[in-house]
Amino acid sequence: MWYGRKHVLKNINIKIPEKRVTAIIGPSGCGKTTFLKSLNRLIELVDGVRVEGEVLLDGVNIYDSQLTPTEVRKRVGMVFQKPNPLPKSIYENVAYGPKLHGIRDKEELDKIVKEALMAAGLWDEVKDRLHDSAFELSVGQQQRLCIARAIAVKPEVILMDEPCASLDPISTAKVEALIRELREEYTIVIVTHSLQQAMRISDYTAFFYYGELIEFGPTKKIFEEPEHELTYRYITGQFG
Repeated sequence: MWYGRKHVLKNINIKIPEKRVTAIIGPSGCGKTTFLKSLNRLIELVDGVRVEGEVLLDGVNIYDSQLTPTEVRKRVGMVFQKPNPLPKSIYENVAYGPKLHGIRDKEELDKIVKEALMAAGLWDEVKDRLHDSAFELSVGQQQRLCIARAIAVKPEVILMDEPCASLDPISTAKVEALIRELREEYTIVIVTHSLQQAMRISDYTAFFYYGELIEFGPTKKIFEEPEHELTYRYITGQFG
């Protein structure tokens, strides 16, 4: 992966386990978010970017010319660092994706919205105010609404870029509990600066350093028996 002449991701070869949580850790500027955005072609929105290699989803390269970015992003959803609800009602935020993909039947949309909000642990909190503005929700609720919006189009993979960075501890705990539940149905890849969070919620961890994948494996092994000296130094707080 290149930004103009700058080589930002190098020689990365990783197989992300299905229906597990994989945490991406590493110091700021090491390529974590760039890597995440390459997994659903959001990276193509960056001026001057050049992608080499392949990202395989069900054996098909997502950068194949026969696939459109919209198709890819339907299958690989994304939740960002700061909640970004649309300037619409709670209901319309969740229904937006399904409508975009051609669903118009109200009963079907009602069902999709309810199921997505339930999966995001938000239904009981908002079921009587579905037509209120999404901006009336708390920040933590807005982030779970964004997760519901991602779920609504039935993706295979959910990418999360520091989803708890702007949340208080109580909201963070709710989102972390939700992530643990969602891995029963979805493959989840999460970028996090919190090593404690990676240990709490992930099954696998990948450590990135200056655009390279240094080490990847089960989270318990990465944190308790790292094989690489750089990994050991990072998780013991010697740099970051």
